Amino acid sequence: MSHSTAEKVVIIGSGPAGWTAAIYAARANLNPVVYVGVPSTNPAPVLPGGQLMLTTEVENYPGFPHGVTGPEMMAKFREQAERFGTRVMDANIDKCEFGSRPFTLTDSDGKVIHAESVIISTGATANWLGHPNELRLAMNGGGVSACAVCDGALPAYRNQPLAVVGGGDTAMEEASYLTKFASKVYVIHRRDTLRASKSMQDRVLGSPKVEMVWNSAVEDIVGQDRLEAVVVKDVNTGATRRLDVKGFFIAIGHSPATKFLQGAGIEFDEKGYVALKTRSSFTNIPGVFAAGDVADQVYRQAISAAGMGCQAAIDCERWLAEQGIH
Repeated sequence: MSHSTAEKVVIIGSGPAGWTAAIYAARANLNPVVYVGVPSTNPAPVLPGGQLMLTTEVENYPGFPHGVTGPEMMAKFREQAERFGTRVMDANIDKCEFGSRPFTLTDSDGKVIHAESVIISTGATANWLGHPNELRLAMNGGGVSACAVCDGALPAYRNQPLAVVGGGDTAMEEASYLTKFASKVYVIHRRDTLRASKSMQDRVLGSPKVEMVWNSAVEDIVGQDRLEAVVVKDVNTGATRRLDVKGFFIAIGHSPATKFLQGAGIEFDEKGYVALKTRSSFTNIPGVFAAGDVADQVYRQAISAAGMGCQAAIDCERWLAEQGIH
């Protein structure tokens, strides 16, 4: 297949990183195509638009002084990308073959796509506990969240009792952040010791607002329209306890959406995120770039993902120019 029939840029994923990459690539006359993905609910909801589709209020993204819902923001990102000619495909990319250029991609409809370059921006999904009320209350803004930095400063949580579940650095960071706003923060952990680093433990355990709930698993999440309480069960005695809280933050890690990259030769870091070279968007394969939460286990914010999408598009444009592709 000749290079003239290959797409110049295929962007996989449709969160802030993917749409920002599309805006920059389209304005550079690269005629990008975005594979937005298809909705999935197994094991947790994955929607075109990424984690922001599960976020009711975004108050920390510049340019929205009165806040904006996650879905509204992603609709605006998409509209802007399409305004400059971005093409959108409602399909997943299920397989990537990066052994030779143009690269070969296969979508969920069985269609084969050839691409001179690829930007991976499929994000990461929060790990959920799996309780029936959990996702319902998360998706309707009812008091359950997987990101304290995103949601913890919202008015509904200020001066209220809150709870965090988890025992690693992420859980400690979330709990520490919430102590700035909450009247009290329960930290629920199923063991009697934490996995978090000593410095993070000290910061949380030393706070007068924090109460550790050791050796406990979440038994139930109570509430119809709004969260009312979290019921925990002592894993040793079986005794249950009700924690009346207004917010519940799940901090048991994230899983990068990289299953479709298995066997493609992409290098990952120790936690399974796409490994990047220095501060650029370059992966170990020339012509394949990554942006957003799929390559970021640290910040995981809409604005940092958008910034990485900008980087990826600029890196991609310059790389294509070096190959004589304009």
